Amino acid sequence: MSGVEIRELEAFLALAQELHFGRAGERLYVSQSRVSQLLRSLEHRIGAPLVERTSRRVRLTPLGEGFLADLRPAYDALRATVDEARATARGAGGELRIGFQGTVDDHLGRAIARFEARYPDCAIDLVEIPLCDPFGPLRRQEVDCAVVLLPVAEEDLVLGPVFSRQPQTLAVSVRHPFAARDRLSAEELAECRLIGPAGDAPAYWRRAQAPDLTPGGLPVPAGPAVHTLQEGLSLAAADRGAMLLCRSTADYHGRHDSLAFVPVRGLPDSELGLVRRRLRPPARAEAFAEALGGS
Repeated sequence: MSGVEIRELEAFLALAQELHFGRAGERLYVSQSRVSQLLRSLEHRIGAPLVERTSRRVRLTPLGEGFLADLRPAYDALRATVDEARATARGAGGELRIGFQGTVDDHLGRAIARFEARYPDCAIDLVEIPLCDPFGPLRRQEVDCAVVLLPVAEEDLVLGPVFSRQPQTLAVSVRHPFAARDRLSAEELAECRLIGPAGDAPAYWRRAQAPDLTPGGLPVPAGPAVHTLQEGLSLAAADRGAMLLCRSTADYHGRHDSLAFVPVRGLPDSELGLVRRRLRPPARAEAFAEALGGS
């Protein structure tokens, strides 16, 4: 193939899907400039531009469109062959235990389906992780990987892929004054007691899920500390406090008769990430990270 490298093809495929150099770099875990470098190298080998770049948009050239149509099925077949060989060589069979917080959203569900299609001999066991202990089950090897709320700043753990960026929502009792509101500002959190994770979780992680200050610096009263999501929702329903949730978890519990879920503007979006052990992670966990990343 005249020296074409697989990474150049992967950069082109990612860019063709995202039509954005920054997002393509995030997808491949490389910098935007590295994506540009790989694309230029591929175009040099081919002898013509595959992508039109302007200050406002990125789109494929006619040659790029045809190249994509021919490349995608060939790349998918090659990847499937490599995945099958890798699973055999690295022992990706057996059982994969995936820890999760909150709910299994659509992105995670699709990744599980991709993994099962690639590794039909590997059984998947989904294990709910307590809200108060996002990293403990992984360290105790009770799970092989874990999907947790960000941030993650643990030296012995590896984070990635990151996905499911969503606005935050406040769960309150239907009797709470906020229940009738269409939306809230982050500064209004100073008017309610926030339910947060109990003390087993790292302090920085607990503050991210239940901040003690608004973005403007107003103190946010602390509500009860809970060990599980269900415990927090029950206390919110009993009007013992309010609880911040990601949008997918709020949607999942949206029919709860005793709770109202109100969007909050002005807070950082919530994000989920896959976490694995840095030392000797199971091969099946690494394979699932690839499936979750869409590769």
